[in-house]
Amino acid sequence: MLLLELNILTLNIWGIPYVSSDRGPRIDAICKELASGKYDIVSLQEVWAQQDSEQLQKGTEAVLPHSHYFHSGVMGAGLLVLSKYPILGTLFHAWSVNGYFHRIQHADWFGGKGVGLCRILVGGQMVHLYNAHLHAEYDNANDEYKTHRVIQAFDTAQFIEATRGNSALQILAGDLNAQPQDISYKVLLYTSKMLDSCASDSFRTNECEHNSYTSKQARERNPQGIRIDHIFVRGGDHVNAEIAEYTLPFPERVPGEKFSFSDHEAVMAKLKLFKLAPRTEEPVATIEVNCQVEEGESCAVRELGAGDAQTGEDDQSQQQPEIQCNGSSTSIQSMPAARTAALHEALALCDASLLQLNTDRILYYSAATFLFVLLVLLVEFTAPVGMRTIFLLLKFIVFGVILFCLFMGSIWNYMERNGVLQGKKSMEVMLHHAQKYEYFY
Repeated sequence: MLLLELNILTLNIWGIPYVSSDRGPRIDAICKELASGKYDIVSLQEVWAQQDSEQLQKGTEAVLPHSHYFHSGVMGAGLLVLSKYPILGTLFHAWSVNGYFHRIQHADWFGGKGVGLCRILVGGQMVHLYNAHLHAEYDNANDEYKTHRVIQAFDTAQFIEATRGNSALQILAGDLNAQPQDISYKVLLYTSKMLDSCASDSFRTNECEHNSYTSKQARERNPQGIRIDHIFVRGGDHVNAEIAEYTLPFPERVPGEKFSFSDHEAVMAKLKLFKLAPRTEEPVATIEVNCQVEEGESCAVRELGAGDAQTGEDDQSQQQPEIQCNGSSTSIQSMPAARTAALHEALALCDASLLQLNTDRILYYSAATFLFVLLVLLVEFTAPVGMRTIFLLLKFIVFGVILFCLFMGSIWNYMERNGVLQGKKSMEVMLHHAQKYEYFY
Protein backbone atom coordinates (compact mmCIF):
# COMPACT_ATOMS: atom_id res chain seq x y z
CA MET A 1 0.00 0.00 0.00
CA LEU A 2 1.37 3.39 -1.02
CA LEU A 3 1.73 5.62 2.02
CA LEU A 4 3.20 8.75 0.48
CA GLU A 5 5.28 10.30 -2.28
CA LEU A 6 7.93 12.93 -1.68
CA ASN A 7 10.10 15.12 -3.87
CA ILE A 8 13.28 15.92 -1.91
CA LEU A 9 15.67 18.62 -3.12
CA THR A 10 19.08 19.66 -1.84
CA LEU A 11 21.17 22.62 -2.98
CA ASN A 12 24.25 24.47 -1.78
CA ILE A 13 23.19 28.02 -2.72
CA TRP A 14 26.71 29.55 -2.41
CA GLY A 15 25.46 32.42 -0.28
CA ILE A 16 28.66 33.91 1.17
CA PRO A 17 28.14 37.66 1.74
CA TYR A 18 30.56 39.93 -0.18
CA VAL A 19 32.24 36.90 -1.75
CA SER A 20 29.70 34.94 -3.81
CA SER A 21 29.12 36.35 -7.29
CA ASP A 22 25.62 37.49 -8.36
CA ARG A 23 24.25 36.50 -4.94
CA GLY A 24 21.20 38.77 -5.00
CA PRO A 25 19.76 37.79 -8.39
CA ARG A 26 20.63 34.14 -7.78
CA ILE A 27 18.68 34.08 -4.50
CA ASP A 28 15.73 35.66 -6.32
CA ALA A 29 15.89 32.97 -9.00
CA ILE A 30 16.22 30.16 -6.45
CA CYS A 31 13.14 31.50 -4.62
CA LYS A 32 11.11 31.46 -7.83
CA GLU A 33 12.19 27.92 -8.68
CA LEU A 34 11.44 26.59 -5.19
CA ALA A 35 8.06 28.37 -5.22
CA SER A 36 7.04 26.43 -8.34
CA GLY A 37 5.46 23.72 -6.19
CA LYS A 38 7.61 20.91 -7.60
CA TYR A 39 9.31 20.12 -4.29
CA ASP A 40 7.93 18.88 -0.97
CA ILE A 41 11.01 19.19 1.26
CA VAL A 42 14.03 21.37 0.47
CA SER A 43 17.42 21.14 2.18
CA LEU A 44 19.69 24.17 1.60
CA GLN A 45 23.31 24.80 2.57
CA GLU A 46 25.50 27.93 2.72
CA VAL A 47 22.61 30.20 3.62
CA TRP A 48 25.03 32.39 5.56
CA ALA A 49 23.17 35.72 5.51
CA GLN A 50 20.07 36.24 7.64
CA GLN A 51 18.64 38.38 4.86
CA ASP A 52 18.90 35.46 2.42
CA SER A 53 17.34 33.06 4.92
CA GLU A 54 14.36 35.36 5.46
CA GLN A 55 13.97 35.95 1.72
CA LEU A 56 13.98 32.22 0.96
CA GLN A 57 11.44 31.50 3.68
CA LYS A 58 9.14 34.36 2.75
CA GLY A 59 9.46 33.81 -0.98
CA THR A 60 8.41 30.15 -0.77
CA GLU A 61 5.88 30.24 2.09
CA ALA A 62 2.92 29.85 -0.30
CA VAL A 63 4.00 26.29 -1.20
CA LEU A 64 6.54 25.55 1.55
CA PRO A 65 4.92 27.17 4.61
CA HIS A 66 7.06 25.38 7.21
CA SER A 67 10.74 26.18 7.64
CA HIS A 68 13.62 26.05 10.08
CA TYR A 69 17.07 27.64 10.09
CA PHE A 70 19.80 26.07 12.23
CA HIS A 71 21.75 28.66 14.24
CA SER A 72 25.28 27.84 15.35
CA GLY A 73 28.77 29.29 15.58
CA VAL A 74 29.56 32.88 14.64
CA MET A 75 27.74 33.09 11.30
CA GLY A 76 25.07 30.41 11.74
CA ALA A 77 25.31 26.86 10.45
CA GLY A 78 24.11 27.92 6.99
CA LEU A 79 21.49 25.14 6.99
CA LEU A 80 17.88 25.89 6.04
CA VAL A 81 15.00 23.43 5.64
CA LEU A 82 11.79 24.34 3.79
CA SER A 83 8.83 21.97 3.97
CA LYS A 84 5.34 21.56 2.60
CA TYR A 85 4.48 19.59 5.73
CA PRO A 86 4.59 20.52 9.44
CA ILE A 87 7.97 20.43 11.18
CA LEU A 88 7.15 19.01 14.61
CA GLY A 89 10.63 19.10 16.11
CA THR A 90 14.22 20.10 15.39
CA LEU A 91 17.62 19.22 16.79
CA PHE A 92 21.14 20.38 15.95
CA HIS A 93 24.31 18.43 16.71
CA ALA A 94 27.60 20.35 16.37
CA TRP A 95 30.70 18.43 15.34
CA SER A 96 33.63 18.21 17.74
CA VAL A 97 36.22 19.00 15.04
CA ASN A 98 35.53 21.59 12.37
CA GLY A 99 38.62 23.23 10.95
CA TYR A 100 40.72 26.01 12.47
CA PHE A 101 39.72 29.45 13.70
CA HIS A 102 42.89 31.11 12.36
CA ARG A 103 42.22 29.91 8.79
CA ILE A 104 39.97 32.87 8.18
CA GLN A 105 40.09 32.36 4.41
CA HIS A 106 38.43 28.95 4.84
CA ALA A 107 35.82 30.10 7.38
CA ASP A 108 34.36 26.64 8.10
CA TRP A 109 35.08 26.99 11.82
CA PHE A 110 33.08 30.23 12.03
CA GLY A 111 29.96 28.43 10.81
CA GLY A 112 29.92 26.08 13.80
CA LYS A 113 29.04 23.29 11.42
CA GLY A 114 27.04 20.21 12.34
CA VAL A 115 24.03 18.13 11.31
CA GLY A 116 20.48 19.41 11.71
CA LEU A 117 17.40 17.21 12.14
CA CYS A 118 13.82 18.16 11.27
CA ARG A 119 11.03 15.80 12.33
CA ILE A 120 8.38 16.27 9.64
CA LEU A 121 4.86 14.81 9.73
CA VAL A 122 3.89 13.67 6.24
CA GLY A 123 0.50 12.04 5.80
CA GLY A 124 0.54 10.58 9.29
CA GLN A 125 4.09 9.26 8.85
CA MET A 126 7.12 10.67 10.67
CA VAL A 127 9.92 11.60 8.28
CA HIS A 128 13.35 12.58 9.61
CA LEU A 129 15.18 15.03 7.35
CA TYR A 130 18.88 15.55 8.10
CA ASN A 131 20.69 18.56 6.64
CA ALA A 132 24.49 18.63 6.74
CA HIS A 133 27.45 20.42 5.16
CA LEU A 134 30.77 18.73 5.86
CA HIS A 135 34.08 20.59 5.93
CA ALA A 136 35.28 21.64 2.50
CA GLU A 137 38.33 20.22 0.74
CA TYR A 138 40.67 23.04 -0.26
CA ASP A 139 43.69 21.08 -1.47
CA ASN A 140 43.25 17.59 -2.85
CA ALA A 141 47.00 16.94 -2.88
CA ASN A 142 47.47 18.03 0.74
CA ASP A 143 44.08 17.72 2.43
CA GLU A 144 44.68 18.77 6.03
CA TYR A 145 40.95 18.53 6.82
CA LYS A 146 40.51 14.92 5.70
CA THR A 147 40.43 13.51 9.23
CA HIS A 148 38.00 16.24 10.31
CA ARG A 149 35.59 15.22 7.53
CA VAL A 150 35.90 11.53 8.45
CA ILE A 151 35.09 12.31 12.09
CA GLN A 152 32.17 14.48 10.96
CA ALA A 153 30.91 11.71 8.67
CA PHE A 154 31.04 9.06 11.39
CA ASP A 155 29.49 11.45 13.92
CA THR A 156 26.65 12.18 11.49
CA ALA A 157 26.02 8.48 10.91
CA GLN A 158 25.84 7.86 14.66
CA PHE A 159 23.50 10.82 15.09
CA ILE A 160 21.21 9.44 12.37
CA GLU A 161 21.14 6.02 14.02
CA ALA A 162 20.61 7.43 17.52
CA THR A 163 17.66 9.61 16.42
CA ARG A 164 15.94 7.01 14.25
CA GLY A 165 13.14 6.39 16.75
CA ASN A 166 9.81 5.49 15.15
CA SER A 167 10.48 7.32 11.89
CA ALA A 168 9.07 5.78 8.74
CA LEU A 169 11.78 7.34 6.62
CA GLN A 170 15.19 8.92 7.19
CA ILE A 171 16.70 11.25 4.59
CA LEU A 172 20.13 12.85 4.62
CA ALA A 173 20.27 15.65 2.06
CA GLY A 174 23.23 17.98 1.86
CA ASP A 175 26.66 18.95 0.62
CA LEU A 176 28.91 16.26 2.07
CA ASN A 177 32.07 17.43 0.27
CA ALA A 178 32.77 13.76 -0.41
CA GLN A 179 32.86 11.83 -3.66
CA PRO A 180 31.78 8.16 -3.77
CA GLN A 181 35.41 7.00 -3.72
CA ASP A 182 36.28 9.12 -0.66
CA ILE A 183 36.71 7.57 2.77
CA SER A 184 34.32 10.05 4.44
CA TYR A 185 31.57 9.04 1.97
CA LYS A 186 32.14 5.34 2.67
CA VAL A 187 32.20 5.80 6.45
CA LEU A 188 28.97 7.78 6.43
CA LEU A 189 27.11 5.50 4.04
CA TYR A 190 28.22 2.14 5.45
CA THR A 191 27.88 2.97 9.16
CA SER A 192 24.50 4.71 8.81
CA LYS A 193 22.97 1.83 6.80
CA MET A 194 21.53 4.32 4.32
CA LEU A 195 21.54 4.05 0.54
CA ASP A 196 22.64 6.61 -2.01
CA SER A 197 19.66 7.64 -4.15
CA CYS A 198 21.94 8.15 -7.16
CA ALA A 199 22.28 5.01 -9.24
CA SER A 200 24.53 6.28 -12.00
CA ASP A 201 28.13 7.46 -12.26
CA SER A 202 27.19 10.02 -14.91
CA PHE A 203 25.83 12.66 -12.52
CA ARG A 204 28.02 15.53 -11.29
CA THR A 205 26.98 18.25 -8.86
CA ASN A 206 30.00 20.57 -8.52
CA GLU A 207 32.68 22.02 -10.81
CA CYS A 208 30.55 20.96 -13.76
CA GLU A 209 31.69 22.02 -17.21
CA HIS A 210 28.40 23.74 -18.03
CA ASN A 211 28.28 25.73 -14.77
CA SER A 212 29.12 29.41 -15.26
CA TYR A 213 31.10 29.55 -11.99
CA THR A 214 33.42 26.62 -12.70
CA SER A 215 36.95 27.92 -13.07
CA LYS A 216 39.21 27.11 -16.01
CA GLN A 217 41.59 25.28 -13.66
CA ALA A 218 38.75 23.08 -12.35
CA ARG A 219 37.63 22.25 -15.90
CA GLU A 220 41.15 21.25 -16.87
CA ARG A 221 41.66 19.24 -13.67
CA ASN A 222 38.37 17.35 -13.93
CA PRO A 223 36.36 18.10 -17.10
CA GLN A 224 33.35 16.06 -15.97
CA GLY A 225 33.08 17.65 -12.53
CA ILE A 226 32.53 15.90 -9.20
CA ARG A 227 29.55 14.56 -7.24
CA ILE A 228 29.64 15.78 -3.64
CA ASP A 229 25.97 16.70 -3.03
CA HIS A 230 23.95 13.68 -1.97
CA ILE A 231 20.57 12.38 -0.90
CA PHE A 232 20.81 9.24 1.25
CA VAL A 233 17.71 7.27 2.22
CA ARG A 234 16.77 4.67 4.82
CA GLY A 235 13.32 3.16 5.33
CA GLY A 236 11.76 2.26 8.66
CA ASP A 237 11.19 -1.23 10.00
CA HIS A 238 7.72 -1.64 8.53
CA VAL A 239 7.92 0.36 5.32
CA ASN A 240 9.52 0.03 1.92
CA ALA A 241 11.11 3.14 0.38
CA GLU A 242 11.38 3.24 -3.40
CA ILE A 243 13.57 5.78 -5.16
CA ALA A 244 11.48 6.42 -8.25
CA GLU A 245 13.50 9.22 -9.81
CA TYR A 246 16.83 11.01 -9.45
CA THR A 247 17.45 14.22 -11.38
CA LEU A 248 19.29 17.55 -11.48
CA PRO A 249 16.12 19.63 -11.91
CA PHE A 250 17.38 23.22 -12.25
CA PRO A 251 18.20 24.72 -15.68
CA GLU A 252 21.88 25.27 -16.49
CA ARG A 253 21.38 29.04 -16.36
CA VAL A 254 19.07 31.38 -14.51
CA PRO A 255 16.34 32.22 -17.06
CA GLY A 256 17.31 35.34 -19.00
CA GLU A 257 20.79 35.50 -17.43
CA LYS A 258 24.27 34.23 -18.27
CA PHE A 259 25.01 32.81 -14.81
CA SER A 260 23.97 29.60 -13.03
CA PHE A 261 21.81 29.29 -9.91
CA SER A 262 24.86 28.36 -7.81
CA ASP A 263 28.33 26.90 -8.14
CA HIS A 264 26.66 23.60 -7.14
CA GLU A 265 23.87 21.78 -8.95
CA ALA A 266 20.52 21.14 -7.30
CA VAL A 267 19.73 17.45 -6.70
CA MET A 268 16.24 15.97 -6.48
CA ALA A 269 15.06 12.48 -5.54
CA LYS A 270 11.45 11.34 -5.86
CA LEU A 271 10.60 8.84 -3.12
CA LYS A 272 7.66 6.49 -2.71
CA LEU A 273 6.88 4.92 0.64
CA PHE A 274 4.96 1.63 0.84
CA LYS A 275 3.64 -0.16 3.91
CA LEU A 276 4.93 -3.70 4.32
CA ALA A 277 2.51 -6.52 5.00
CA PRO A 278 2.67 -7.91 8.57
CA ARG A 279 5.35 -10.57 8.88
CA THR A 280 6.88 -12.72 11.55
CA GLU A 281 10.40 -12.24 10.27
CA GLU A 282 12.36 -9.08 10.93
CA PRO A 283 13.38 -7.26 7.73
CA VAL A 284 17.06 -7.05 7.01
CA ALA A 285 16.82 -4.42 4.28
CA THR A 286 13.84 -2.18 3.57
CA ILE A 287 15.13 0.08 0.81
CA GLU A 288 14.09 -0.62 -2.75
CA VAL A 289 15.66 1.45 -5.48
CA ASN A 290 13.98 1.30 -8.86
CA CYS A 291 14.84 4.56 -10.52
CA GLN A 292 15.28 5.41 -14.15
CA VAL A 293 18.32 7.67 -14.07
CA GLU A 294 19.15 7.69 -17.74
CA GLU A 295 17.83 5.86 -20.73
CA GLY A 296 18.68 2.20 -20.32
CA GLU A 297 19.93 2.58 -16.75
CA SER A 298 18.13 1.55 -13.58
CA CYS A 299 18.93 0.45 -10.07
CA ALA A 300 16.97 -1.98 -7.91
CA VAL A 301 17.37 -3.55 -4.49
CA ARG A 302 14.92 -6.32 -3.73
CA GLU A 303 13.34 -6.45 -0.31
CA LEU A 304 15.02 -8.88 2.06
CA GLY A 305 13.61 -10.82 4.96
CA ALA A 306 15.42 -12.23 7.95
CA GLY A 307 15.41 -15.64 6.33
CA ASP A 308 17.60 -14.36 3.52
CA ALA A 309 20.36 -13.46 5.96
CA GLN A 310 20.58 -16.82 7.75
CA THR A 311 23.89 -18.60 7.71
CA GLY A 312 24.63 -22.28 7.63
CA GLU A 313 25.48 -25.10 5.28
CA ASP A 314 21.95 -25.31 3.89
CA ASP A 315 21.99 -21.64 2.93
CA GLN A 316 25.37 -21.59 1.24
CA SER A 317 23.98 -23.13 -1.90
CA GLN A 318 21.27 -20.47 -2.15
CA GLN A 319 21.74 -17.29 -4.13
CA GLN A 320 23.01 -14.40 -2.02
CA PRO A 321 20.82 -11.28 -1.86
CA GLU A 322 22.12 -8.70 -4.29
CA ILE A 323 22.05 -5.00 -4.98
CA GLN A 324 21.73 -4.67 -8.73
CA CYS A 325 22.83 -1.38 -10.27
CA ASN A 326 23.41 -0.66 -13.96
CA GLY A 327 24.11 -4.27 -14.74
CA SER A 328 26.54 -4.91 -11.88
CA SER A 329 25.72 -6.45 -8.52
CA THR A 330 27.11 -6.47 -5.00
CA SER A 331 26.17 -9.01 -2.35
CA ILE A 332 24.35 -7.64 0.68
CA GLN A 333 26.64 -9.87 2.75
CA SER A 334 29.64 -7.81 1.57
CA MET A 335 28.34 -4.66 3.24
CA PRO A 336 29.74 -5.51 6.71
CA ALA A 337 33.10 -6.20 5.06
CA ALA A 338 32.97 -2.83 3.28
CA ARG A 339 32.09 -1.12 6.55
CA THR A 340 34.99 -2.85 8.31
CA ALA A 341 37.43 -1.81 5.59
CA ALA A 342 36.21 1.79 5.74
CA LEU A 343 36.56 1.90 9.52
CA HIS A 344 40.09 0.50 9.38
CA GLU A 345 41.07 3.20 6.89
CA ALA A 346 39.41 5.87 9.02
CA LEU A 347 41.22 4.66 12.14
CA ALA A 348 44.55 4.85 10.32
CA LEU A 349 43.78 8.47 9.45
CA CYS A 350 42.95 9.22 13.09
CA ASP A 351 46.21 7.68 14.28
CA ALA A 352 48.18 9.75 11.77
CA SER A 353 46.38 12.91 12.89
CA LEU A 354 47.09 12.22 16.55
CA LEU A 355 50.79 11.82 15.78
CA GLN A 356 50.74 15.07 13.79
CA LEU A 357 49.04 16.85 16.70
CA ASN A 358 51.86 15.77 19.01
CA THR A 359 54.40 17.12 16.53
CA ASP A 360 52.45 20.38 16.18
CA ARG A 361 52.38 20.86 19.94
CA ILE A 362 56.17 20.53 20.15
CA LEU A 363 56.63 22.97 17.26
CA TYR A 364 54.30 25.56 18.78
CA TYR A 365 56.01 25.34 22.17
CA SER A 366 59.44 25.57 20.53
CA ALA A 367 58.38 28.63 18.55
CA ALA A 368 56.96 30.24 21.70
CA THR A 369 60.24 29.62 23.56
CA PHE A 370 62.34 31.10 20.76
CA LEU A 371 60.10 34.16 20.49
CA PHE A 372 60.16 34.65 24.26
CA VAL A 373 63.96 34.82 24.16
CA LEU A 374 63.69 37.29 21.28
CA LEU A 375 61.22 39.40 23.26
CA VAL A 376 63.57 39.53 26.26
CA LEU A 377 66.38 40.74 23.99
CA LEU A 378 64.11 43.40 22.50
CA VAL A 379 63.13 44.61 25.96
CA GLU A 380 66.77 44.89 27.02
CA PHE A 381 67.82 46.54 23.77
CA THR A 382 67.72 50.33 23.67
CA ALA A 383 65.92 51.48 20.55
CA PRO A 384 67.73 54.03 18.36
CA VAL A 385 66.36 57.54 18.25
CA GLY A 386 63.38 57.72 15.93
CA MET A 387 62.82 53.94 16.04
CA ARG A 388 61.11 53.66 19.42
CA THR A 389 57.59 53.43 18.00
CA ILE A 390 58.62 50.70 15.58
CA PHE A 391 60.40 48.75 18.32
CA LEU A 392 57.38 49.07 20.62
CA LEU A 393 55.10 47.80 17.87
CA LEU A 394 57.51 44.93 17.18
CA LYS A 395 57.43 43.92 20.86
CA PHE A 396 53.63 43.81 20.82
CA ILE A 397 53.64 41.69 17.65
CA VAL A 398 56.16 39.23 19.09
CA PHE A 399 54.17 39.03 22.33
CA GLY A 400 50.96 38.38 20.36
CA VAL A 401 52.59 35.59 18.35
CA ILE A 402 53.86 34.03 21.60
CA LEU A 403 50.31 33.99 22.99
CA PHE A 404 49.04 32.47 19.73
CA CYS A 405 51.67 29.70 19.81
CA LEU A 406 50.92 28.93 23.46
CA PHE A 407 47.17 28.79 22.74
CA MET A 408 47.59 26.57 19.67
CA GLY A 409 50.04 24.26 21.45
CA SER A 410 47.89 23.86 24.56
CA ILE A 411 44.16 24.64 24.57
CA TRP A 412 43.48 24.27 20.85
CA ASN A 413 45.74 21.25 20.46
CA TYR A 414 43.98 19.40 23.26
CA MET A 415 40.54 20.37 21.94
CA GLU A 416 41.35 18.94 18.51
CA ARG A 417 43.10 15.92 20.00
CA ASN A 418 40.09 15.06 22.17
CA GLY A 419 37.72 15.50 19.22
CA VAL A 420 39.75 13.12 17.05
CA LEU A 421 40.31 10.71 19.95
CA GLN A 422 36.60 10.50 20.75
CA GLY A 423 35.75 9.75 17.13
CA LYS A 424 38.51 7.13 17.01
CA LYS A 425 37.27 5.45 20.21
CA SER A 426 33.70 5.33 18.88
CA MET A 427 34.88 3.71 15.65
CA GLU A 428 36.85 1.14 17.64
CA VAL A 429 33.73 0.25 19.64
CA MET A 430 31.75 -0.34 16.45
CA LEU A 431 34.58 -2.29 14.86
CA HIS A 432 34.97 -4.48 17.94
CA HIS A 433 31.31 -5.41 18.34
CA ALA A 434 29.78 -5.10 14.86
CA GLN A 435 30.64 -8.61 13.70
CA LYS A 436 29.32 -10.31 16.83
CA TYR A 437 26.20 -8.15 17.14
CA GLU A 438 25.57 -7.49 13.45
CA TYR A 439 21.78 -7.37 13.95
CA PHE A 440 22.14 -4.24 16.10
CA TYR A 441 24.37 -2.50 13.58
